[in-house]
Amino acid sequence: MTKLKKFFSTANPRKVANMKVVALCFLAAATFWFLNALNKDNYNTVVDYPIDIIFDTEEFMAVEQLPKKIKIEINGNGWDLLRKYFNINETPFLIEINNPATKNYILTSEVRRSLAENISPTTLVSMVSDTIRFKIDKIVTRKIKIEIDTASFSLANNFRIEGDIDIDPITVDLKGPTSAHEKLDGSLKIKLNEEKINKNFNKIIPIEIPGDLSDFLQLRDESVHIKFGVIQFLEGNKRLRINKSNFPDNVSLLQEPNNIMMHYLIDERKVDELKNFDFEAVLNYNNRNKQDSTISVVVSPRPSVLENVRLEPSTFRLKYD
Repeated sequence: MTKLKKFFSTANPRKVANMKVVALCFLAAATFWFLNALNKDNYNTVVDYPIDIIFDTEEFMAVEQLPKKIKIEINGNGWDLLRKYFNINETPFLIEINNPATKNYILTSEVRRSLAENISPTTLVSMVSDTIRFKIDKIVTRKIKIEIDTASFSLANNFRIEGDIDIDPITVDLKGPTSAHEKLDGSLKIKLNEEKINKNFNKIIPIEIPGDLSDFLQLRDESVHIKFGVIQFLEGNKRLRINKSNFPDNVSLLQEPNNIMMHYLIDERKVDELKNFDFEAVLNYNNRNKQDSTISVVVSPRPSVLENVRLEPSTFRLKYD
């Protein structure tokens, strides 16, 4: 471009004027040739012709974007082909499907005759595409189970859920295409979005449809009532007296313990029950591990109110004289 400007700035004005005349003549000739060519008949070209698939939207729903055009070869006047190539003022060709859920395609041979009449004054030469594919499902309403997403909440340390989680309603009506229902597999998980819960839970939680299905499914109920109780487990420990049972006279412990500590968790409501038990650490020689000459400590009694019981130490090595 810089060289061209330099040329015109240094060139003789008369030569520049002559070149402009030549350029205008060339442009006029090209325009005349182009317009003359467009006036001629019997041209063939391939165009993307607009289509519109119609069906009963009360009974069916498209779950993928429907095709908007079909590739065809046409013959006709240059002006007509130009208009169809650029879709100038072209009304989409309507393709009506009565029961689209029974199949996911239609053969172009089925619409060839009506399409040929629709594209007049051009003539249909051939259908470049042999099928028009789509995915349209029947709309159904089904009851779907509501479940809690267990990863969406956590309990405070040593807290647990008491009994069952109460969900009201436990099922909701969900309307949408069959393929969207199948992806949910009969249940819809809701998120509590709570951390370190340490008291009874009682809230109305909105129901959210997964993002990839939200355009297809409709809920009749928009929220559910979630309720559950929590209980706290308290940490405790006890010093146990030792009861050595069935030990021969020539067998002893390699290291005689000063004490054995029992650590445990207990339901806060059952702490008083511990008063009914006299715990001891039992070392029964008959239950020793003969391969490595060790013996494990057993707590007696072992009531169900205790959980996560841990002993320190929990094993001893035997010494034979």
